[in-house]
Amino acid sequence: MLVHNNTNLPSFTNAVLTIGTYDGVHYGHQQIIKRVVELAKSINGESILMTFNPHPRFIINPNEPLKLITTFDEKIDIIANYGLNHIVALPFSKEFASMDAIDYIKEVIVKYFNPKIIVIGYDHKFGKNRTGDIHLLKKMGPEYGFVVEEIEKQTIEEIAVSSTKVRKALLNGDITEANNLLVHPFSLKGIVVDGDKMGRKIGFPTANIKIENEHKLIPPAGVYAVKVEINNKLYDGALSIGVRPTFDFGPKLVVEVFIIDFNLNIYGETIKIILYSKIRGQEKYETVEALIEQIEDDVSKCKNILKSISFK
Repeated sequence: MLVHNNTNLPSFTNAVLTIGTYDGVHYGHQQIIKRVVELAKSINGESILMTFNPHPRFIINPNEPLKLITTFDEKIDIIANYGLNHIVALPFSKEFASMDAIDYIKEVIVKYFNPKIIVIGYDHKFGKNRTGDIHLLKKMGPEYGFVVEEIEKQTIEEIAVSSTKVRKALLNGDITEANNLLVHPFSLKGIVVDGDKMGRKIGFPTANIKIENEHKLIPPAGVYAVKVEINNKLYDGALSIGVRPTFDFGPKLVVEVFIIDFNLNIYGETIKIILYSKIRGQEKYETVEALIEQIEDDVSKCKNILKSISFK
């Protein structure tokens, strides 16, 4: 599989194309990708997914908050597992958004891909003021040599529901439900930075994480059972998200992970935290001793949960 932008595109043969943002790459998205791969094989062609960077909503509605289930890099990493020949990420800008719908078909879809089949939803809109739709594609298809396979309304609605459910589950801290809908575990990625060393002082040294992307969705405060990927190796861990109320450090949100049976120096390294289950919410303890006792219990629960995890 190759990843391209619009400056290094090859000539495609019998292209089967789908288009979307694919935030989360959940079960519904995966079924569309599999269909594109299947169709491409059936006509001895190339399967292509076209997406955008940044997410169009950041350009079209810059004042409307959006938290991403998957960052762009995470999305590409997940999509790469589904057998596509190509992923094309087009830079999304105000100029791109203002392109006339017919020009978009001619200058983007046909010029870049020359597709034989376009797999797209009945409600997909494109072009200036979102005037382009599946009907326009079907109308122009015979002139430019492509046909359109429509993703059924029910499927689209299921995908929309899945996206809503994934986001809601994550915001509620229901990692198990989110992972079931995604069919892959939700993760956070960030750089290990200096903290106040409080964890080290109480016997549980933690890696403080600066999340790479400011738009990444972060689950609510609490403790989570996680796997930690460091240099392609996995370790069990207990992730804490919160404001550390026991120490009254103020309102700053801290994302820190205690990596079980690990004592290497990883400051400055980028690590991936793979979430599996929420253990408890954020709590304030009257004494440090009570906090230590709770952390010991948290780590024990995380170990037991992670024993049954058979996939990454």
